[in-house]
Amino acid sequence: MNLHALRLFYTVTKCESVTAAAEQLRISQPAVTAQIKKFERELGLPLFKPKGRGVILTEFGESLAKQAKHLFALEQHMESTIEAFLSGKKGKIRIVATYLPANFLIPEWAATFKTQYEEVDITITTTNSQGAFEQLSSYEADIAVYGGGAAHHPDTIAWEELFEDELWFVVAPQHHYAHQEVSLEEMMTEPFIMREEGSSTRERLVALCQSHDIKPPTVALQFNGLHEAIRTVMAGYGVNFISSLVVRDYVARGELARVKVRGLKLVNKIALCTRKHDTRSPLVNHFIETVKKNV
Repeated sequence: MNLHALRLFYTVTKCESVTAAAEQLRISQPAVTAQIKKFERELGLPLFKPKGRGVILTEFGESLAKQAKHLFALEQHMESTIEAFLSGKKGKIRIVATYLPANFLIPEWAATFKTQYEEVDITITTTNSQGAFEQLSSYEADIAVYGGGAAHHPDTIAWEELFEDELWFVVAPQHHYAHQEVSLEEMMTEPFIMREEGSSTRERLVALCQSHDIKPPTVALQFNGLHEAIRTVMAGYGVNFISSLVVRDYVARGELARVKVRGLKLVNKIALCTRKHDTRSPLVNHFIETVKKNV
């Protein structure tokens, strides 16, 4: 079917006049009449009955006009949808994040973003540093939010640092090192409660010991989540090496105590990561803009 002719026919039915349709379409009245007649010949059925200067639809013409109305309404909806996707108002954004930003930063960022872009679907996957880079590199995610040490990332990843927070050693309030300042060597004699291998903080601790030529601590208990490790230390066992963002409130309430290590001030980098050579979609750019405004 000739969609151009169908559109012209539908315009005539909406205007209820060939003359008015010609003015709207900015073509001559004879041209409209000629194209309608040609369309009728192609269809093999009449669309209009003669009625002076006006138009009367045949039974077939009425049926075709109703279907054309639905078709062009759907076309308009599709165009609006495409425009919305291009402008970043609709669509889906896949975020992969390490545990720190996933638990303590992204919930607020996502809520703020959704108030402005309600029709955007957001999926958030939590994993360790290695998993975050792998998912981003393999196109399983659009953005990776990294919380960890130095920017040891693949060359294909674009790294944009947002801010830094401190890394703390924390223990239970009754621990013999609570609220004290000790040497790194003394700190490493304590049993540690750590996340799984691949965790950025665990890698930082091992690297720290190597740089000071100190034997890494014994990992007495290992958890896949932050909260489990924190609760174990609060219960009175071991040391946790963790971002201050995670435990600041626990320390303020006296549920955990910080241990300072002489000569050390360690920071945790929070960064947004995307694929370096990709053109970022408007949707991804809008999310990144939201994050930057809320940092």
